[in-house]
Amino acid sequence: MKRMIASASMLLVAALLGCSSTPAPRTGAKADTLQDEVNVAMLQFKNQDPSLQDFLNDSYAYAIFPNVTTGAVGVGGAYGKGEVFRNGKMIGYADLSQASIGAQLGGQTYSELLVFQNDAAFDQFRDGKLAFDARASAVAASRGAATAAAYQRGVAIFTNTQSGLMFQAAIGGQEFRFERSNNLATEQ
Repeated sequence: MKRMIASASMLLVAALLGCSSTPAPRTGAKADTLQDEVNVAMLQFKNQDPSLQDFLNDSYAYAIFPNVTTGAVGVGGAYGKGEVFRNGKMIGYADLSQASIGAQLGGQTYSELLVFQNDAAFDQFRDGKLAFDARASAVAASRGAATAAAYQRGVAIFTNTQSGLMFQAAIGGQEFRFERSNNLATEQ
């Protein structure tokens, strides 16, 4: 039984983390679908907290992952794709991957919004040097959450659960990859 659970856990993590080889969608249709999902997720965040727009306006940049899927049976993983914005314009794509180990069981889908306070924090993200460990804390999307949000190491994290239930007391972390949009000659 233990061997079966361990095998299932490893397959789950491999499936979640191996979902893609690049942050950017491979076809125009997939890019359009991701853009639609990003728009819906952002609307949901803003409906949950109307003060979020002011927080975004004061930020340097942000990345939104509309559908992060996570699952675990002792060993867990998560994966999601998103878009990155600077000055209100989409400048590229990103993906998020997470691995964890510990007391955890279940699965869920959620949206995640990373808001960058300054260019130094964004540069770490863009260069693939930004990773969060178990100490990073996210703010659940709710009315007034943005007014109480605080940056940690230049990044504020907001989440909005879409479905599922997850029990987790685990150690793990998130890592990100960024890819500039092909439609931009230079990043501004």
